[in-house]
Amino acid sequence: MVIDTSKHMRDILEIDSDRRFARVEPGVVRDALTDLTEARHDLTFGPDTATHGWATFGGMIGNDSCGTRSVMAGRTSENVEELEVVTYDGVRMRVGPTSDDELERIVAAGGRRGRIYADMRDLRDRYADLIRARYPDIPRRVSGYSLDALLPENGFDVARTLVGSEGTLATVLEARLRLVHLPRWRSLVVMGYPTMADAADNLSEILAHGAIALEAIDERLVRNLQLKGIQLEEIALLPEGGGWLLVEFGGESREEAEEHARACMAGLERAAIVPEMTLYDDPAEAARIWRVREGALAATACVPGEPDHWEGWEDAAVPPGHEGEYLRDFERLLARYDYDSAFYGHFGQGCIHTRINFDLRTQGGIEKWRGFVDEAADLVLSYGGSLSGEHGDGQSRAELLPKMFGAELVEAFGELKAIWDPEGRMNPHKVVDPYPIVSNLKLGARHAPPEPATHFAYTDDGGSFARATQRCVGAGRCRELDAGAMCPSFMATRDERHSTRGRARILFEMLEGETIAEGFASEEVHEALDLCLYCKACQSECPVQVDMATLKAEFLSKHYKGRLRPRAAYSMGLIMVHARAAALAPRVVNAVARAPGIGDLVRRGAGISPERELPRFAEESFQAWWKPRAPVNPGREPVVVFPDTFSNFLRPEPARATVEVLEAAGRRVIVPDAAACCGRPLYDHGMLDAARLLWRRTIHVLRPFVDEGVPIVGVEPSCVAAFRDELPGLMAGDEDALRLSAQVHTLAEFLAEHEPRWAPPRLERRALVHGHCHHEAVMGMAADRALFEGMGLDLEVLDSGCCGMAGAFGFEREHYDISVRVGEDRLLPAIRGAPADALLIADGFSCRTQIEDLSDRTALHVAEVIGLALAE
Repeated sequence: MVIDTSKHMRDILEIDSDRRFARVEPGVVRDALTDLTEARHDLTFGPDTATHGWATFGGMIGNDSCGTRSVMAGRTSENVEELEVVTYDGVRMRVGPTSDDELERIVAAGGRRGRIYADMRDLRDRYADLIRARYPDIPRRVSGYSLDALLPENGFDVARTLVGSEGTLATVLEARLRLVHLPRWRSLVVMGYPTMADAADNLSEILAHGAIALEAIDERLVRNLQLKGIQLEEIALLPEGGGWLLVEFGGESREEAEEHARACMAGLERAAIVPEMTLYDDPAEAARIWRVREGALAATACVPGEPDHWEGWEDAAVPPGHEGEYLRDFERLLARYDYDSAFYGHFGQGCIHTRINFDLRTQGGIEKWRGFVDEAADLVLSYGGSLSGEHGDGQSRAELLPKMFGAELVEAFGELKAIWDPEGRMNPHKVVDPYPIVSNLKLGARHAPPEPATHFAYTDDGGSFARATQRCVGAGRCRELDAGAMCPSFMATRDERHSTRGRARILFEMLEGETIAEGFASEEVHEALDLCLYCKACQSECPVQVDMATLKAEFLSKHYKGRLRPRAAYSMGLIMVHARAAALAPRVVNAVARAPGIGDLVRRGAGISPERELPRFAEESFQAWWKPRAPVNPGREPVVVFPDTFSNFLRPEPARATVEVLEAAGRRVIVPDAAACCGRPLYDHGMLDAARLLWRRTIHVLRPFVDEGVPIVGVEPSCVAAFRDELPGLMAGDEDALRLSAQVHTLAEFLAEHEPRWAPPRLERRALVHGHCHHEAVMGMAADRALFEGMGLDLEVLDSGCCGMAGAFGFEREHYDISVRVGEDRLLPAIRGAPADALLIADGFSCRTQIEDLSDRTALHVAEVIGLALAE
């Protein structure tokens, strides 16, 4: 049984700023608490893992999490004052530090609780000397059980004993947490050293100046980010070097924080190796640098052109002051095994993260990895370190615990497990009586999933659908609730199966064929993928770019092979066909669709929600408007405006405005006469054969412009994204398709790249911008932001997530409620709260439709906004 407390046990029960504590349920996300305490009280929960935006306190307590500012505040175990727990056999109790008198009272009271305390006291008394002798006195020891918390000098702290026990002893129901003062101002110094080991040699000097965070990244990690095209602007802020330290100093004023930082920089001028140093005291710039460190997992997994790198020896810790020596020895060990790794982590406390290119797919590779783990354990223990400095033992290190603690203390771990969980039902075979390290591997020597023929090329995964389903490394970024657009249905439901991680896992299991035997016909898999809005946010926001939209389209293409699809697939998925037919008599079609009773029948037959207005077709299509226009700017450089289905037949105003803007910029506009479509709605329903046919026609229509190198401007961002993403994916190897993909731009991109000297008139207005999900994921919003800022708009680019309409999704009867919930998450409240005179800018047809359906506001396309400026 798996209990997901993040869905139902997520209340913040109390915040006491005077006594500096908070009480929370285990499903509360760390930042949900600290966003409140930091803003109101300058208090924080000190441990802040890289996953602080979605990590729950239950998980942090389970593995004794640490994070960036544990230099200032310590591990989770040092910040938990009391726990309410329940044992497997149903005994509920509050636990924490226990005085001698209280301990005697609890034992004397008898019952199950009394027996637990009596047995722990006996265990402590028998092993006390050995605990003192064998437990390393270092800040990052999370391996093994915390028997040291039971020692008299540590107050017989049962709460701290349970922290880090990885769910093997009891279940946490509530936690009382210590809050610490967070300096109001922080200054960040980034130090570049020739190597990572050189950087580690200076840590003592740096810590002496009172750093509140000290993190590290190395050259390989940065190079990996560059190979993946991630965080390039942030990387450009780093000083020269091959290894970098990110050192944060705090103060109650900007001047005080900067004074600490400059004192440290001055001290390092006398060091044997003087680093290149840059001081960042602008919080926005510092946050950008921190994103490089938080993106370490993105950098070290799924690197193009390299073998997979894995956890398996990823968070060992050594005593502070020995990191440089240890790193050099560890690099020699890696070289002997012909392994490589990036290094990053919490160097201020001696915890060094790695992901290594283990071969976990062959028997020889697995045996080699197992031998390496033994030697790596011996190495870290020779420094007085810990097998795990942050993530816990689980299966991958528990077999090594006798090396670290000795057989007697491992026996004591077993006794503690039996005291709390005598039947061995709580997360069995972790820490105590562990599974062998090489067992239960996700891959392994027998891993041979089927390789189905696919429509998409999966070039980043070697053409393998199976490997694409294996990209997920479980980081959980898709569980973030209040930032970005990934994953909108999870934000609405908080159900793990509706996260990108959950969907990737179920596709992996489908191919494995053990728990899901029906393959692509599985209704269970279909149900998990059904609420994927095809927003593409996972392409850019997932640390390892799991592309769930493409995986879903591929799955649906096979799931429905030889079967009828839902009605909406034929009504909304084939909108390009219906729209062209409706254009023959749009007034009649609109009138019939809105006639009493008939509209309801149409909705029912089309699978459209009764809550939605049927799309209204334009009385004059964009191409019809274009045909009689007199040429403008004859003889000037040409540009093609692509007449997508939405801009042509449903809402042509943005396309017309795009033409007028391009003509104002001095271009000769061309609009193709023939029908052309990117097939955007087809992917939502897995109609990939039809999509490929449409692409062939569209390539044929646009080939003359492709051959002549004429740039093409798309009006609808989802269509531009289809040219840039789905087209090369579906038509891999077609050189015309690749050239066409590279020639299609958004309006803002085109103006920035091809007309950089033309600037639209200024428009002194307040404006809120909602970026279409595909726009943000595939093209990015940088060109649009620069354009609007150049126009003088008082701009706010909303972090509004997905609008919830997502093409056909929000129209479909069974998805209407989720569509509304997604829109109401952030976008619609932001719009309702916007000043009445503020412009609302949203390029996506779906986004504008959702805004108009669910609010009393309308939104403009970027071209229409420029048109306003041109008209003034």
